[in-house]
Amino acid sequence: MEKGFLDKVEDNAAVQAWSEMTQHEKGDSLAEGYISELWDFTRISVTQNSSQELKEIWGQWNDEVRQLFYSNYVDLPYLLDMKVDKRLFRALIQFWNPAYSCFTFEKVNLVPTVEKYMALLRCSKFQVDRIYSRSVNIPTFFKKRLMNITGMSELWVTAQIQQKGDSKCIPWKNLKDIILAHPNTKKRVDVFTLSIYGLVVFPKALGHIDEAVTNLFDRLDKRVTPVPTILAETFRSLNACQRAGEGRFIGCVQLLLAWFHSHFWKVDKVSYRVFSENYSPLKDIITTPRRDDISEEKWMAILQNLQEEDIEWRALWLLPDEILYLRDMSMQLEKKIEQMEEEKMNLRLDADVQKLEVEILRKGKTKAEEDLDGLKIDYKKLRLSMRTVGLGKTSEQWRQEIQEEKNKADIWERKF
Repeated sequence: MEKGFLDKVEDNAAVQAWSEMTQHEKGDSLAEGYISELWDFTRISVTQNSSQELKEIWGQWNDEVRQLFYSNYVDLPYLLDMKVDKRLFRALIQFWNPAYSCFTFEKVNLVPTVEKYMALLRCSKFQVDRIYSRSVNIPTFFKKRLMNITGMSELWVTAQIQQKGDSKCIPWKNLKDIILAHPNTKKRVDVFTLSIYGLVVFPKALGHIDEAVTNLFDRLDKRVTPVPTILAETFRSLNACQRAGEGRFIGCVQLLLAWFHSHFWKVDKVSYRVFSENYSPLKDIITTPRRDDISEEKWMAILQNLQEEDIEWRALWLLPDEILYLRDMSMQLEKKIEQMEEEKMNLRLDADVQKLEVEILRKGKTKAEEDLDGLKIDYKKLRLSMRTVGLGKTSEQWRQEIQEEKNKADIWERKF
């Protein structure tokens, strides 16, 4: 796992180096003769679905139901509480550059990224490399997906489907009835989540959930990340409005504003809670007090004069360099711990061997002492016998036998 992680880091570094070199050598990838310019003013409509009914439903749920939601769909409900500053959004749209697909300010370029949106939504349960691709549009698939998500019959689903423009939809009011009345808690949570995606994240048809949203939602349980699709729809809508000079933005306004605010966290200290697994950057952004009385003209003036030092390039809760350093340190410490545990195991084995050897020596010593004591007793008996009975041996024979016994005794003595 660690090797794969480090390989990705090295691959990213190689891609970055290649990208920078290509930029220096060939410049921008624009059509020959193209001149980058922004419209004098883009008339943008920020008409959104009301999230009040969704918020009321969320407020009625107990902790058990909410926990079921968080375990499957993490921080999505916080989007319902994100206040949409329409004046800021209209001002921000004026600086979108379709040619470069980024916001072009005076001396600063900014663009939402997959990594940033993943962090905002805390999409840890999804896999970054599993990107959603829409399946073939077959009418029966839409019905089957809705039946699977809602738990309702084919007859009911068929009756609710409506045609809106170039796509099929299902009215929010019908899904609301399911959320309020369905006996299966998991189905209520799933339909509620589908409604957030359809009304807030991809608000194509007001008051309705688009067919394409059901297709995306159906893939979430396969750990497919929705973030690239969210960004693609955001860029597509921004490009369309900017090129036409007017239009309705149909991306996720709440998430785009949360991303924008995350670059202006000019504070002195970082709370350690940002490193907690339960920390929610989206919740923190939403609960941070902000002025809502700044006019569109004032926002335009602020954005026109943005300087590099005005921007927090990395949000406080998104510190890749430090995280890589900590990850590397953690890996080194883990290897050191494994090495110490191995050494400890070897020491334990050595200690066991030494204990066994000591035990053998102890038993050998005890046996030797017992044998020595036996020899001493035999020697005393022999001397006593010499005094009482000659046993027919000469003095020289006795001296020789005694000397042999003494030699045996000396040998045992030298062992200790």
